[in-house]
Amino acid sequence: MSTETSSKIQTRHVSRNAYLYVRQSTLRQVFENTESTKRQYALQQRAIALGWSIEQVVIIDSDLGRSGASAVDREGFQRLVTEVGLGRAGIVMGLEVSRLARNSTDWHRLLEICALADTLILDEDGVYDPAHFNDRLLLGLKGTMSEAELHVLRARLRGGILNKARRGELEVRMPIGFVHDSQGRVQLDPDLRIQDSVRQLLRTFERTGSATATVKAFREQGLLFPRHAIKGPRHGEILWSELTHSRTLFVLHNPTYAGAFTFGRTRQRTRPDGSTINKHLPQSEWTTLIRDAHEGYLSWEQYEQNLQRLRDNAKSYGEERERGAPREGPALLQGLAICAICSTRMTVRYHHCAGQTRPTYVCQHAGIATGQPICQSIHGA
Repeated sequence: MSTETSSKIQTRHVSRNAYLYVRQSTLRQVFENTESTKRQYALQQRAIALGWSIEQVVIIDSDLGRSGASAVDREGFQRLVTEVGLGRAGIVMGLEVSRLARNSTDWHRLLEICALADTLILDEDGVYDPAHFNDRLLLGLKGTMSEAELHVLRARLRGGILNKARRGELEVRMPIGFVHDSQGRVQLDPDLRIQDSVRQLLRTFERTGSATATVKAFREQGLLFPRHAIKGPRHGEILWSELTHSRTLFVLHNPTYAGAFTFGRTRQRTRPDGSTINKHLPQSEWTTLIRDAHEGYLSWEQYEQNLQRLRDNAKSYGEERERGAPREGPALLQGLAICAICSTRMTVRYHHCAGQTRPTYVCQHAGIATGQPICQSIHGA
């Protein structure tokens, strides 16, 4: 033990527990990068050499297989911060800064709490006291470098993906009705039943001009529609079920059915709570659009006509439909009434009676989604 290290570690630190934080970013790294995991667990002996007993060393490894880009969903890191804040930790150990956090906000929050709780930090290079300016400065630089390293790694991966996407050579998961051949080229699914189902949907929409009417037509005729099982015990299989409104809109909005290769149709945004949301972008902002890249079920002109018909069918669509924003009309509970039977938002219909406009609250979620009869309707005052 060096003189500098021994001067930082005091009796008040050794009297509390030593917390060893172990993390790997992915489950694949857990199974393949075993040496890194062993090196992290080996820090337990470092704590013993510095004066802590083996009973005092608490190992937190519940975040194995989780990214350090954010503290959200990292139960182990949150537990570590809690233990430090409660004054139970004399020292926090991690092989390197990137094991503890790849996000400057999370890293500096941990440093601040450690400084307030008089808790030391140990990595492979040495022992630091966040309450001391020089140590705090060095730890801050390490955190910044760790976050920058993650940015560079992501940029390299993203750059390779974008180059392949711009050439139309990137293999992406195909929607129902398409498969990749042995050379990676996109072709129609050889299963004629699947092809007929997709064509039936498009023909029905062309005839009815409405996604809801298309769903009702499938239901009335007893027709099922295929979908991929993307998770669960039947992952990868083709499942047949009733056609839903959301699946109909997915097919009608997806340019792949018009024979186009696209990439970057959505943009992911991170919310303040750490969760993410995907936002659909206008066509002018797509990263790549290559028309006639492969065989499709309809022409590009038909695809754009379908989109225009969908826009003409409603004043709002997509995210706006779920906001429940008040609109014109005398109904007091428009956008606010909730069905007590199925717990979905009710819509408002107006009718004229004795020279007055009166509202009726209708629960039509099931009717829109699967073509079933409406759940209930209630007359408003």
